[in-house]
Amino acid sequence: MTFWQPTSPLAGLPRIKPGRTRRESSWDRTGGNRDFRTVPPGDTHVLADITGAGVIAHIWLTTRCYSPMYLRKLVLEMFWDGEENPSVRTPLGDFFGVGHAVSAHFVALPISMVTGPRRGPKGPFAAAMNSYFPMPFATGARVQIRNESDQPIENLFYYVDYELTDEPTPDDIGRFHAQWRSERPCQKVVHTSAGDAKPAPWDLPGTNLTGADNYVILEAEGTGHYVGCLLNIDNFDASNQVYTWPGEGDDMIFIDGEQWPPSLHGTGTEDYFNAAWGFPSGAYAGPYHGITLASSAQEHFGLWSMYRFHIEDPVRFQRSIKVTIEHGHANDQGNDYSSVAYWYQTHPHRPLPDLTPVEERLPRRWPEHGLWDE
Repeated sequence: MTFWQPTSPLAGLPRIKPGRTRRESSWDRTGGNRDFRTVPPGDTHVLADITGAGVIAHIWLTTRCYSPMYLRKLVLEMFWDGEENPSVRTPLGDFFGVGHAVSAHFVALPISMVTGPRRGPKGPFAAAMNSYFPMPFATGARVQIRNESDQPIENLFYYVDYELTDEPTPDDIGRFHAQWRSERPCQKVVHTSAGDAKPAPWDLPGTNLTGADNYVILEAEGTGHYVGCLLNIDNFDASNQVYTWPGEGDDMIFIDGEQWPPSLHGTGTEDYFNAAWGFPSGAYAGPYHGITLASSAQEHFGLWSMYRFHIEDPVRFQRSIKVTIEHGHANDQGNDYSSVAYWYQTHPHRPLPDLTPVEERLPRRWPEHGLWDE
């Protein structure tokens, strides 16, 4: 194993390397300005089907679809080296950093969503989505979108920027993976309090010394490293009448089949996402951590989306990894959770299950331009 070597996103720019830069995009092949594709309900559109060895360096796309909550209904999939089961399978909006079938404006290092008002009779918001995750492949790559909504994708604009090389892909280069999971609601564990009816947060009743009831963000087999996640919470439950905050749940990451204790054990949800004392800042965007969707900083009820990228501190595993987090202290809250895990690993990989049916992955509550739609 090579010892840690410091790197920088800018450090490699001066080095001249062999390779051929290519792009697949939706440009109008007639020379006109219809630079998009239309995808009927139930159809799959292939954005890129690449042969050879190389790496996808950047994906940009934007869509217009009039089906409510379409960002949970459109499914992004990626396949490497002729595999039949994808290495990436996630709703479109969640992959790019915002859950609950909504868009929000933020820019992080590996992904971003550029959102703002626009003119038009059928909705004032549109999002441009970007990924800069490197996605290497040895013999080929396929990127596609499945339209599982009841309306066509009226406009699908996209770039897939990549490099091809004549050099073989080294054995130590992992393949990019992303998986969406959900639990609606998480199963609450009820703890009986024997003391103050309004305890301090550190005196909440209940213990967790197994991690068995935690929400599972990722469970993978093989060799690789976990590089982060998006976590979405619909916070409508509370551990008691005092604390409406769901963030007392600890992160626990179990590596290579270990049972207890986990190699990585945290101190609270907001701590894992690199904040503290709740989320007093509200929404913000940093290179490696941020909150893309924030509810009230005072009450905490409502919809939250948050990301943490392990770019400088990847979590390495040799045989397996299980990334989990408590839903409330000792799992004492029954909120809706969903997530996207991002990681690299060697192949073969554990097959990704298909997503739950559309109606089962839509949010319990949906804010349309800031208003609740019950």
